[in-house]
Amino acid sequence: MKNLSRRSFLKSSSALAAGAMIIPNFISCSPNNRLNFAVIGVGGRGRASWTKVPRESIVAMCDVDDRMVGESYEKCPNSKKYKDFRKMFDEMHKEIDAVIIATPDHTHFPAAMAAMELGKHVFVEKPLAHNIWQLRTMKKAAEYYNVVSQMGNQGHTTNGIRLVKEWYEAGILGEVREVIRWSGPIDFEKDGYFGKPESFPPPVHPVPEGLDYDLWLGPAAERPFNKLYAPRVWRPFYDFGNGKLGDWCCHTLDAPYWALDLGLPHTVEGYIPNPIPDHSFVAEESLVTWQFAARGNKAPVTMKWYEGLEKPEVRPEWGIDELPGDGMIMIGDKKTIITGGRPNNPRLLVPEEEWKEFQKNPPAKTIPRTHEENPVQEWVDAIKGDFLPGSNFNYAATFMEACQVGVLAQRFGGTIKWDAKNMKAVGRPELDAYIKEPVRKGWEYGEGLL
Repeated sequence: MKNLSRRSFLKSSSALAAGAMIIPNFISCSPNNRLNFAVIGVGGRGRASWTKVPRESIVAMCDVDDRMVGESYEKCPNSKKYKDFRKMFDEMHKEIDAVIIATPDHTHFPAAMAAMELGKHVFVEKPLAHNIWQLRTMKKAAEYYNVVSQMGNQGHTTNGIRLVKEWYEAGILGEVREVIRWSGPIDFEKDGYFGKPESFPPPVHPVPEGLDYDLWLGPAAERPFNKLYAPRVWRPFYDFGNGKLGDWCCHTLDAPYWALDLGLPHTVEGYIPNPIPDHSFVAEESLVTWQFAARGNKAPVTMKWYEGLEKPEVRPEWGIDELPGDGMIMIGDKKTIITGGRPNNPRLLVPEEEWKEFQKNPPAKTIPRTHEENPVQEWVDAIKGDFLPGSNFNYAATFMEACQVGVLAQRFGGTIKWDAKNMKAVGRPELDAYIKEPVRKGWEYGEGLL
């Protein structure tokens, strides 16, 4: 298991199941199972992930916050428990085959790099990493250390995303030059993952009992604790998360990105009517526009992300009165596809009778199906079957880099001419510190790998 050959998802796609698979509804923490897993970040998204590998052995669990671990630790009483993943790897690296990482964005990278340097297969929650240098380093590391990697964006395993790609490749849409994604404003009062402090800088609160705040900060610069940071409302703070764009691009933009083979943008523009003055927190309204060059016989593409602004205008040819509150449209010169925030249920924007006829005789299903909305089990299959899952780091890191350039534009505004070869925002040297962020001593990983 530890010395697998080079893998190719496309060449080995026959190893994937032909349809969705049934996942048993039980958890086994028995040491007799085939693979030994460590979990870093065991509550919330972590629990949603590690409970999807019911036939594997959870031998180690690591979390910096005792408030998040209760039920998870109870379900695996025989696994060893840690707060610092570095100590866990020091003591248990010989017992671990693979690692699930579901911590805040800013600590994905050091945990994943520590695991890969030890030859461990890695599953990392979206959006994979916190900056572009980290993304490129993780992509390089997965290949260098010869591990099976996967980013945890559920939509990439769905039937829906495959339909979008199959319909496009069958020529149903024709030439696609425009993609639009829109969503309403963040409800900072009610959203369980996004909250806004009463002032900037955020008020200082006492560190809760059971939270190792220094470990929670990890590579990020020291600062006083605010109750919104942990356990779950860190996403709108750019030092820890990547806003709603970073959180959702891997869901909503995955279908057009994969189908159109977009690669990296050459230009990204951010329009922010009312930015936070120090750019430390997500703005409530923004429009991000990416420009992608032609790719072979594929046309150039303009992609837009509306967040908190008025929805795009409905075009007469779409045949609808209004757009839903959240969604994505791929506009072709023949047909247009619409999805929700996730790619689960795509449909063509055509009259109802035409849609019914299309459903009776759709294009052939040419892409193998896998575990519906279960990227963890797909990753386990890949480890055991010697192939790469769909959202492996070769794909995911490049996709997330395109999104991360968008995050920079959303955060700082203006136009970014992206020099992908040199990993530079041309004429914007002030962005260098965010393309590769400084880290605290003791958290330096990946230096020299690129």
